[in-house]
Amino acid sequence: MPRHFLALTFLALAAILPATLMTAAPADTRVFELRTYTTPPGKLPNLLARFRDHTCALFEKHGMTNVAYWVPADEKDGSADKLVYLLAYPSREAAKASWAAFMADPEWKAVREASEVDGKIVAKVESIFLAPTDYSPAIPSSSKSPSRVFELRTYTTPDNKLAALDARFGGGETDLFKKAGMQEFGYFHPLDADKGAANTLIYIMAHESREAAAKSWQSFRDDPVWVKMKADTEVDGPLASKVVSVFLHPTDFSATK
Repeated sequence: MPRHFLALTFLALAAILPATLMTAAPADTRVFELRTYTTPPGKLPNLLARFRDHTCALFEKHGMTNVAYWVPADEKDGSADKLVYLLAYPSREAAKASWAAFMADPEWKAVREASEVDGKIVAKVESIFLAPTDYSPAIPSSSKSPSRVFELRTYTTPDNKLAALDARFGGGETDLFKKAGMQEFGYFHPLDADKGAANTLIYIMAHESREAAAKSWQSFRDDPVWVKMKADTEVDGPLASKVVSVFLHPTDFSATK
């Protein structure tokens, strides 16, 4: 077959095939850490100031990637006293080394001492190490899309149902999210058994507004393709025994908005 004909054939295929079929996106091999800080009453502004003015830069100094910082949108979820953020590392070992160097940094010690002159500003720290699922899009290190609201969703499955839930998400459910107008951010599994590695899916979506989120979810749930998919995959029972949704607003210093 003439070489020019092969080239034309390839160009024709490229024009009609989705980009995802032409080139496979490289897998994100980083390890992520979702951290939630709860402050004593009235101390959230102090914590946000410390992150804005010092902590984020010190994280970067020690090899951590600041992916996103949020405050819950609703009072019931901690809008007055919680900071939720996502960091990325090359590996779990790198995360351990980065945290050790950060905690030992004299600059951090001075910042912490100065910020706590009137008392502690963190009452509780929760940490979950995460790995992206094989159907997760590339997790952005930054994204400046103003006015978005994010949604952190945590699904707990019955025993031995996580693989089936992943198969449904990777087999078409995420496409229906996008069809309904939702913006994917990332899909993750916890890495540690005591954090739900065997039965937990954590994912983050973005919406233009709370109103847009409600409209998108209604459109998704009313989609006959979803109705059939759910029925077909739950013949032997639901794939999620618990679903928790928390809406989040990006902080002013978040790399992702």
